[in-house]
Amino acid sequence: MSTPKPTDITLHKRSKTLEVVFDSGEHFTLPAEYLRVYSPSAEVQGHGPGQQVLVAGKRDVGIMELEPVGNYAVTLRFTDGHATGIFSWEVLHDLGTHQAQNWQSYQDALAKAGLSRDPASLYGHQVPMRGPKPR
Repeated sequence: MSTPKPTDITLHKRSKTLEVVFDSGEHFTLPAEYLRVYSPSAEVQGHGPGQQVLVAGKRDVGIMELEPVGNYAVTLRFTDGHATGIFSWEVLHDLGTHQAQNWQSYQDALAKAGLSRDPASLYGHQVPMRGPKPR
């Protein structure tokens, strides 16, 4: 069985979401925070099994832009400067399909670690997010 392919990907900067419609008819609205904390990058996933990093303090993160990677993926440039994860169609589909379970696991892990989704919880003050670069 092949992975569904996106027929439409729309970045909604104001609502901080990425909307993805697949040729299978599935439609997902993925919050920037969710995509950031589940980024497929080595910074988040590590370099092998069991090396995943729990990313906290990203409640206010947004996506500045997305760039196509060939005809199989996109990279997302987040307002906190993170831009190294390649979101393949398979990764986006998996994140959409398992969004509720993943999000609950993430919140449980934060609670267990005594961490928060709020940026202030990391530094004791609000952390500014970057806006789009002027062109």
